[in-house]
Amino acid sequence: MTSNVEPVLVIGVVSVSDRASGGVYQDQGIPALQDWLARTITTPYRVETRLIADERAQIEATLVELVDTARCHLVLTTGGTGPARRDVTPEATIAVGTKEMPGFGEQMRQISLHFVPTAILSRQTAVIRETPDHAALVMNLPGQPKAIAETLGGLKDADGNTVAGGIFAAVPYCIDLIGGPYMETDPAVCKAFRPKSALRPAAPAA
Repeated sequence: MTSNVEPVLVIGVVSVSDRASGGVYQDQGIPALQDWLARTITTPYRVETRLIADERAQIEATLVELVDTARCHLVLTTGGTGPARRDVTPEATIAVGTKEMPGFGEQMRQISLHFVPTAILSRQTAVIRETPDHAALVMNLPGQPKAIAETLGGLKDADGNTVAGGIFAAVPYCIDLIGGPYMETDPAVCKAFRPKSALRPAAPAA
């Protein structure tokens, strides 16, 4: 007998940093991501966090574990996406993916270019990882908390008009398409976009 109850959304949050994972300084990536998700997602979810070093094998193993074992529907990484020799998060992400989703990285760089010309040095990307009975979206995010919020939520001018759309607006529909739970967001933070045919009626007020 199958259940009609939709599974709870599971989100993996991975901070990739040699120094933070080694205790040299306090990690800021995981708290920044958890705070942004808490302000944005209005449906039930739980988070799996991992703090690891800039080691490609460890990054790959962590992403595989979060998708295949922890059954995450969305995995967000922060750190390790620059041109330095130790920055290997994109390579590890691509290695575990079954489909590349380059549009996410392209839009992140467009947003960051509003602030710094060195945004073109960022190598963030995204992939879908698929197993026979499960799939997840894995996205690389910047390392700084301010940049994380800007790329996820987008930019608005002083009058509240959108200057550059954030990448998270496309995430809920992507999760729909790969068979994950229906995710809703607070439009004041980030309005999720879905085609009309994919929208569900709003839940009645409690």
